Amino acid sequence: MLRPGPDVRSELEVKRSRFITVLRRTQSEDGARALVAELRKEFHDARHHCSAFVLGPDRAVQRASDDGEPSGTAGQPMLDALLRRRTPSGNADLSDVTAVVVRYFGGVLLGAGGLVRAYSEAVSSALDAAPLLTRRRLKLARVAVPPAEAGKLDNELRSWGVAVTEADYGPSATTLTVAVADTEAAWREFEERLAALGAGRFSADPAGQDWVDLPG
Repeated sequence: MLRPGPDVRSELEVKRSRFITVLRRTQSEDGARALVAELRKEFHDARHHCSAFVLGPDRAVQRASDDGEPSGTAGQPMLDALLRRRTPSGNADLSDVTAVVVRYFGGVLLGAGGLVRAYSEAVSSALDAAPLLTRRRLKLARVAVPPAEAGKLDNELRSWGVAVTEADYGPSATTLTVAVADTEAAWREFEERLAALGAGRFSADPAGQDWVDLPG
């Protein structure tokens, strides 16, 4: 998925028509539609504001809109570009992203095939410039430690490849929320290393599973 941060923007010109693409990390249909609404205001004089979005860890929500272009020539090619994009993990599993392509007509008709190619290329070009990251389903756990030892434990966990997703600093204890690969072997190894590091003083309380952003 897209890294958190500002929208990704790019522009493509085809036979004097301008195709301005905006990508945003979104996690709900309301968020996707909000982006479309914002761009309708920003580019109020454009003829088309076509859109496509993919949502959910399993990409269960997929929508596309031609916004006045001939049916199937804009929204679907944009959606296809999102669906076939490979993330850093090497999988075509990009999700929680909305693409909007604003078109200013240049006076030359592109034909159905030309529109399909233009809208697909507009999204693909924007994705080429987009910072992507990997997301995995991981098992969460909470580990409570004395505040003075929290920094050391945080560093140790990260050196093991365990993601620390949150730190809650209390007066008597710091609770670290960590994410471990969701397998029995990984969990057993984590518990054993944690126990050894704290000489039996540290333990992990399971806290369910979640999708976690990873740096690569």
